[in-house]
Amino acid sequence: MVTRFCGAMLATLALVACNASAPSDAVAQRPAADTAALSPAGLDLVPLTIRSGAKTHKFTVEMARSSQEQAQGLMFRTELAPDAGMLFPFPTPKPASFWMKNTVISLDLLFIRADGTVESIAANAVPYSLDPISSGEPVAAVLEIAAGRAAELGIKPGDTVTWRDKR
Repeated sequence: MVTRFCGAMLATLALVACNASAPSDAVAQRPAADTAALSPAGLDLVPLTIRSGAKTHKFTVEMARSSQEQAQGLMFRTELAPDAGMLFPFPTPKPASFWMKNTVISLDLLFIRADGTVESIAANAVPYSLDPISSGEPVAAVLEIAAGRAAELGIKPGDTVTWRDKR
């Protein structure tokens, strides 16, 4: 009796193990576009494009939407890929002011108007600085990219920034 029970139990476990490793129909049929890409920090990753004259520059950026995500920003990060960044969108345009407290790496900050144009660029922000870095007018978003990238790519005020938010 015990032998039959153990045999039946082993067969059941083997079946469960096989089914657990196989994708369910719902997962297997779900398109890849439905699964949001997340950064190691758990933020949505979205494509962002900057049009500068005839040139187009593509980035993949983390979306810092909530006040908590925006307060954390890129603090304590030790590296940022050349085609990466973090976008801070605001529900309505407002004067923006940032600092570099606990930010280990230097950054370029691009202040973006509601129409998507770059209002101004604060290049090579000094790590750990508590000095405010402010927009010159109300903006709809701020983009942080690796220091020097804006100059390297020829990005300037008036260029157009677009992104596709997954929300």
